Amino acid sequence: MKVLVIGGGAREHALCRSLSLDSDVSALHCAPGNAGIAEVAELHPVDALDGAAVAALATELGAELVIVGPEAPLVAGVADAVRAAGIPCFGPSGEAAQLEGSKAFAKDVMAGAGVPTARSYVCATPEEVEEALDAFGAPYVVKDDGLAAGKGVVVTDDLEAARAHANACDRVVIEEFLDGPEVSLFAITDGTTVVPLQPAQDFKRALDGDEGPNTGGMGAYSPLPWADPKLVGEVMETVLQPTVDELRRRGTPFSGLLYAGLAITGRGVRVIEFNARFGDPETQVVLARLRTPLAGVLLASANGTLADLEPLRWSDEAAVTVVVASHNYPDTPRTGDPITGLDEVAATDAPNAYVLHAGTRHEDGAVVSAGGRVLSVTAVGSGLTEARERAYAAVARIGLEGSQHRTDIAAKAATEA
Repeated sequence: MKVLVIGGGAREHALCRSLSLDSDVSALHCAPGNAGIAEVAELHPVDALDGAAVAALATELGAELVIVGPEAPLVAGVADAVRAAGIPCFGPSGEAAQLEGSKAFAKDVMAGAGVPTARSYVCATPEEVEEALDAFGAPYVVKDDGLAAGKGVVVTDDLEAARAHANACDRVVIEEFLDGPEVSLFAITDGTTVVPLQPAQDFKRALDGDEGPNTGGMGAYSPLPWADPKLVGEVMETVLQPTVDELRRRGTPFSGLLYAGLAITGRGVRVIEFNARFGDPETQVVLARLRTPLAGVLLASANGTLADLEPLRWSDEAAVTVVVASHNYPDTPRTGDPITGLDEVAATDAPNAYVLHAGTRHEDGAVVSAGGRVLSVTAVGSGLTEARERAYAAVARIGLEGSQHRTDIAAKAATEA
């Protein structure tokens, strides 16, 4: 089939890489893409937030499946426009994508579905903010109600910092702090059937030891040797299926990728957040382990035929991804710096380690940085220790002036494996 992927980050590069290895994919296109995606897909310029433009491009290319990667186009209703053009689309409607687009909407859905989550208040005035902060106490958890590219959440013991973040947003959700390790679990759904993927853990803080500001994610690994083997089944039963059922009951069926960010607390599993698309950087490690060809799974979601699929097949290998970020990320990052060593990784480390591009572009024949998170260096191995070694060996070959990366991705889990 002819496939069009919308987006231009490392998540989309991971999707395109998997699709390029799928024998059922006869032509692969990406819009707008990046310098790395250009190696496996034909790139096209498009405003990813313009549903009419995306639908027109898909029609022109004769696409038989469109995959919308990022959250902003989904919330903007791009998937609706593609489906209105008669083309199968992987991704929820604009209405259903409010599960990520509005924290308050997500809390309402969870309440209706009986999904376990943190107690919370939705606040729109300074007075409401003060009441909520006082009610929960430190550590304070303050979330921008809308989309914020993974950086709209502040978790702090500093009352002034919590108050300042809350008052800088139009509307916020303030909630109780959830203790315990965090897990990301993706599920593919067609609005009725739910198929879970393998769990992963990502690292939100910029610096080693989970220090520094929140980011969009600095690395991830899968599988989770410390997690209860029953975790996926429990989350399916208490979180994912009830949420999909509740959205269908409301008349806003959710098809596409449902992402549950979870805390494994002393009182059981609690939902931190939902996302309406593949998470970045967890996608990089989850797809590295998926053995079932990807295109047919995503098409089944788009066509409502997931129940007919055979069970997904997974590699026993472990996967680790390390994000290489620009100087000054997550604040205003420096861009335009040349990147070296990519050919050396391809020649020396492949196929066990490879580079997925996030914020890159071609400039005067060279690949240069074009965003905050620049590369996701991903590796597989017989266990987390080998996968880590391979990922960091590849990172060491890459040159990007002023770049930063965490050195402890999956380190603790590898010692527990």
